[in-house]
Amino acid sequence: MADATSTTPRPVAIVTARMSRVTAEVTELPESRVRVRAEVAPDEVERQVQQTARRLGRDMRVPGFRKGKVPPPVIITRLGRDAVLDEAVRGALPNWYVDAIGAAGLVTVGAPELELSEMPREGDGLEFAIEIGVRPVATLGEYQGLEVGRREPEVDQAAVDAEVEHLRQRAATLDSVDRPAARGDFVVMDYAGSIEGEAFAGGEGRDQLVELGSGRLVPGFEDGLQGASAGEERTVSIDFPADYGGTELAGRHAEFAVTVKEVKAKHLPDLDDAFAEEHGGFDTLAELRDDIGRRLRDADEERVAAEFRETALDAAVSAATIDVPEALVADRAAELWEQMVHGISRQGIPKETYLKISGKTEEELVQDARPEAEQTLRREAVIAAVVEAESVEPSDEDLEHALEHSAEHENTTPAKLLRKLREQGRLDTVRRELQSRRAVELIAESAVPISVEQARAREKLWTPEREGAAEAATAPAKLWTPGA
Repeated sequence: MADATSTTPRPVAIVTARMSRVTAEVTELPESRVRVRAEVAPDEVERQVQQTARRLGRDMRVPGFRKGKVPPPVIITRLGRDAVLDEAVRGALPNWYVDAIGAAGLVTVGAPELELSEMPREGDGLEFAIEIGVRPVATLGEYQGLEVGRREPEVDQAAVDAEVEHLRQRAATLDSVDRPAARGDFVVMDYAGSIEGEAFAGGEGRDQLVELGSGRLVPGFEDGLQGASAGEERTVSIDFPADYGGTELAGRHAEFAVTVKEVKAKHLPDLDDAFAEEHGGFDTLAELRDDIGRRLRDADEERVAAEFRETALDAAVSAATIDVPEALVADRAAELWEQMVHGISRQGIPKETYLKISGKTEEELVQDARPEAEQTLRREAVIAAVVEAESVEPSDEDLEHALEHSAEHENTTPAKLLRKLREQGRLDTVRRELQSRRAVELIAESAVPISVEQARAREKLWTPEREGAAEAATAPAKLWTPGA
């Protein structure tokens, strides 16, 4: 990569994409940016035009042809080639962009600036240009034999107690009682809600089981049921919170006519050997606790190994020389935010709700992500440098193993899926993932573990405040890799 202080762009590579669909010429720019001039082959442009015409013709009625059977040339004549070409380019450009970036072998950062040339005449190819940030380049320092702090696995007896109690709670029974309901009790009820005397959607239910004090219902509802007895009817008044699900109920006063049908109390089993045998398959409670302790220790050992790999990688990052432009950090921080928004949306949490909970603006959260973004870029740069320095290349066996889950999902074998992806030129993502994993393993396998106290005393890389973050961000036995 050109030196960051350079102001003269220079071409560094001309590469051809798979199946010769797209060629790409790459010119390095300052600040870890590149300009890619891409050209789509004429036959590929024509193929997309024909496909688009065929698609547009599915709903067209043309005299002399059955619906959906109108030949593409007829569609092009009726709609005009320019209109069909415009539609074809709009649909195919994202894939051509991916082909151009893949052909150039780039790992991009941030959103591209795209320049599209004039629409080609029939028989000509299409040219477009991309300017985008790319992963920075690292000059490696020491990355083997690094002294790295490694804590000892531990079992917190409070965690064992919590697991036993969780098992006990799952084994609890609910028994009907002939007394008023108190906090911690359960009630079986029918209810019908109204606002200003009018029923509302979702405001009615029958035989609903509710735990008083659980906080799972609208604030005030559970409190309004305390002291109620079986067979009692009462009216519970509540005010929906102002941010209640963004619905028309938000901020409104409602009344619920409630009929309490049963009051139930939770009965917890005794913690004794009989409990261990019935609910854990062990002869004694001590054996059950020992088993839970072993499983917790195994899980912590996996966390320790993951933390050690990450800390070893960060030690190699600390020893490397990497120029990370601020603009690149800003782009990666924005990417991290978008990834997070996508993740919470899949869990049913709107971005607006998350912002309200966090108490920060989107701009503030993106700004908060900048340190993580910069460190992620540095890690990726070092990993790529180690892959090159050590000539890391996964074997077909490695690739097949990595494709086992996908092959099962596609009802095929890993070998067949590998062959298919190779023929289609779609192995780059899998290969890069395995290269990254192996590079981090090489760093960690050669690292010399020292105690956390020694690491702190020697001012080696160890950040105790990161222990909780590492546990949350690094799943047990899962190696940190870019984007993880």
